[in-house]
Amino acid sequence: MKHDLNPRQVDRIIEMAWEDRTTFDAIEFQFGLKEQEVIELIRSEMKPSSFKMWRKRVQGRKTKHEKKRNFAEGRFKCSRQRNISNNKISKR
Repeated sequence: MKHDLNPRQVDRIIEMAWEDRTTFDAIEFQFGLKEQEVIELIRSEMKPSSFKMWRKRVQGRKTKHEKKRNFAEGRFKCSRQRNISNNKISKR
């Protein structure tokens, strides 16, 4: 794997990989790294125990793969979350 990534990009890729709803496809689109390359990057950048914890968490997770996701778009929004409109938080 030879990608010229600066430390800030590496940190962002790791952050995106930990996020439940950020797909490997999104990481590939933004940084050009395929899933296996992301796994190799994380393995090289994290402690072995942290890598194992991440792999256990991500393996088989449908939300990490665009084709396996069962929601079309958008993000989770709690029913108790306030609406934001015109830069103001509206009250219920």
